[in-house]
Amino acid sequence: MRLLLWACLSCAAAFAQTRPAVMEDVGKANLPAQKLGVDDLVAVSVYDAPELTRTVRVEPDGSVHLPLLDEGIAAAGLMPRQLESAIASALKTGEILVNPIVKVTVVEYHSRPIAVMGAVKRPLTFQAEGTVTLLDALARAEGFSSDAGTDVLVTRAGQVYQIPVKTLLRDADPTANLLLTGGEEIRVPEAGKVTVVGNVHKPGEFAVHEPGEHTVMKLVALSEGLLPYAEKQAYIMRRDATGTVQEIPVELDKIMLRQSPDMSLLAGDILYIPENKKRRTTMGIVDRVTSFGASTASGVLIWRR
Repeated sequence: MRLLLWACLSCAAAFAQTRPAVMEDVGKANLPAQKLGVDDLVAVSVYDAPELTRTVRVEPDGSVHLPLLDEGIAAAGLMPRQLESAIASALKTGEILVNPIVKVTVVEYHSRPIAVMGAVKRPLTFQAEGTVTLLDALARAEGFSSDAGTDVLVTRAGQVYQIPVKTLLRDADPTANLLLTGGEEIRVPEAGKVTVVGNVHKPGEFAVHEPGEHTVMKLVALSEGLLPYAEKQAYIMRRDATGTVQEIPVELDKIMLRQSPDMSLLAGDILYIPENKKRRTTMGIVDRVTSFGASTASGVLIWRR
């Protein structure tokens, strides 16, 4: 009977020594596996070694540091599984554990920022986690603002890629939808503008999203039409390649009467519609005479010296 009890106790003790220990999970997040970089936060769990289980950050020199190890372990540029092997090897070489089992999970990525700025609704910077495309980044920024231009500029490793918005969105060209891995800067420049000044109801600036988008008639319509004393001839003020401003006459009355072809405007142009001062003066005199006649006809006359 004693021999049987001793055998049972021995088996229980052996089972207690060999039973699997629970690896403490110190990382709540388990992000997509990507190569690690500086400032990334990783959770290191070591089987049956709670003193080594902790959350550590990749140092500026690209290494991570664990207690009981004199030197850091190179982590930058490694996948999480590769870092697991490196930590296990260091623990074994340092004679800390005989057969260490290590698990590494990524808690936070900080080494893969993607910045989206310019003419977007919500400029932001976020970390590239998993597969991220140019359209994904623009969607995170809530799309283009109303004054966005015709191109998207992506800067990566010192090289700038110019992506036409039309190719990216309307044509749905997959080659334009760049795969982003982090470290990119996405800029959406504002569109060029044309300006309308002078004798219109609503002078102002209007964005040019595509070449040839605006013409003289369209801009007159966007500025809510001409004022009564607008001159028949207008001018387009345009800078040439040397920066000199050129005045291009516009037969406004003929264009409005469809007797002359409409004229396109370029980004940076100013459409100036001058006032016909002679006509304004003449109409002012006619108004005063008409008012005087109306007053005498009604028998009311105010005479001032």
